[in-house]
Amino acid sequence: MSKSPTAIIQQFFQDVRSGLQPDAAHLYMAEQVLAHQITSEEETTVHRTPANYADHVREMLAVYGAFKLEIQELLAQEDRVYVRWKQTGTHIGNVDGFAPTGKTIIEIASAVYRLENERIVEYWIQIDREGIRLQLQRNV
Repeated sequence: MSKSPTAIIQQFFQDVRSGLQPDAAHLYMAEQVLAHQITSEEETTVHRTPANYADHVREMLAVYGAFKLEIQELLAQEDRVYVRWKQTGTHIGNVDGFAPTGKTIIEIASAVYRLENERIVEYWIQIDREGIRLQLQRNV
């Protein structure tokens, strides 16, 4: 029985993106995933594998601790799923040159995931990096 793209992405967020089971990324992601990232109005594309995505989640855990992840909006159309989330963690590791402060950091982000054969094959992500930077500056 096949799962809907919405169900797959919800489970991906619950298991992997949440930091609870980063090594389960291979259950949700194709062997090669195109990750389009917007940083300061500049788009870059990186190739992700389930293993390096799991490492990326572990890096977030090292910087923000066991963070809370809340899906605030989820919309789907055919093979694409849009998710907007709020991630709340504690600044316990170095972030962009800012030493740990132990203060709360909130990240607001959104992404559109494209699936093929019940696996994520591509996504476009935007993170409010300026908001994170402002929080880090206020916390020093």
